[in-house]
Amino acid sequence: MEKVVISLGGSVLVPGENDARYLRELASLLREVSTRVKLFVVTGGGRIARYYIETGRSLGVPERTLDEFGIAITRLNARLLASTLGGRANRAPAETYAEAAKLAKRFPIVIMAGTRPGHTTDLVSASLARSVRADRIVNATSVDGVYDVDPKKDPKARLLERIRFEDLVALSGRGHQAAGPSVVFDPVAARVLARLRTPLHVVHGRDLRAVRAAILGEPFHGTVVADE
Repeated sequence: MEKVVISLGGSVLVPGENDARYLRELASLLREVSTRVKLFVVTGGGRIARYYIETGRSLGVPERTLDEFGIAITRLNARLLASTLGGRANRAPAETYAEAAKLAKRFPIVIMAGTRPGHTTDLVSASLARSVRADRIVNATSVDGVYDVDPKKDPKARLLERIRFEDLVALSGRGHQAAGPSVVFDPVAARVLARLRTPLHVVHGRDLRAVRAAILGEPFHGTVVADE
């Protein structure tokens, strides 16, 4: 059975737009595909995490503490998702890669979240993929793939249906210094994938048809990052 890591953005999971309905439909999808692939889902923090981080920053809270705020929200989001999956997933998110691998022996779906300051959930996903030797990563985000420029700023942005790992590294930039970055895929995580050569499928997380296809390795609307 193939192993698939899903990096599920908090901006997709709980943006405040019919979240309960989306969670029910997502849970149904994950339960269904978990009979065909082993799933590892890493939840992000999204707007709720950014609210705490931005408010804390305005109060002079240190960046490490702000990261800890964000991690706490990712874990709360993980618990919310786990509660919709019933016995198919662990109720409390795994805190280490070793724990995630151990939980995979008991559950068809393993839930994980943030781990430590300075590590985005994209980086957690890439590191988890390395640890469990995943066949691919699905990045379920708030845009429908990787673009040549930011589509939120340039209406002429072009969707890139297939790119190389090196292209992803170049498009992701050099890195970030502050808590709560909002990028399509974390630059550090992109460099990890470039070393691993683990395929990355980037989809809009609320397009469940695309999410399902990306998980199963079928053609989908979005971006494939892989060797040529």
